[in-house]
Amino acid sequence: MCTNDFNDSKFRELDEYIESLEVKEGSLIAILHKAQDIFGYLPRIVQSHVAQKTNIPEAKIYGVVTFYSYFNEAPRGEHVVNVCLGTACFVKGSMGILHEVEEQLGISAGQTTPDGKYSIDTLRCIGACGLSPVVMIDGKVHGRVERKKVRKLLQIS
Repeated sequence: MCTNDFNDSKFRELDEYIESLEVKEGSLIAILHKAQDIFGYLPRIVQSHVAQKTNIPEAKIYGVVTFYSYFNEAPRGEHVVNVCLGTACFVKGSMGILHEVEEQLGISAGQTTPDGKYSIDTLRCIGACGLSPVVMIDGKVHGRVERKKVRKLLQIS
């Protein structure tokens, strides 16, 4: 953990947001989104802080963080590559696409490159089945992806 990620000004920003809310427990997901926006991810120290400020049990916060795939407990790369493994994409070869992305980046799904540039994740469906197989990079959907075009898609030299 980089100690710069946990400076007082970030905690103050989060505290101000939490204090601005009338209902704390009913706003937990919004609070966690804000915390992730501020810190980039939700390590235990941030989850614990949210628990203290909201009087919500830390176990409940951890349960929410680990249930929703949007939340991350570890730092993410500068570029997040999501490979859809939903039925339509899977049938059209998304596992091969995933293996190619992993090979090109030298990491597995769920990991981040040592330089912090890329993270790979998988999704069950992003709702673009007509474009399968689909890869989403930094929120931009790329459809009808072919394994041989992954290097260019990732813009790796």
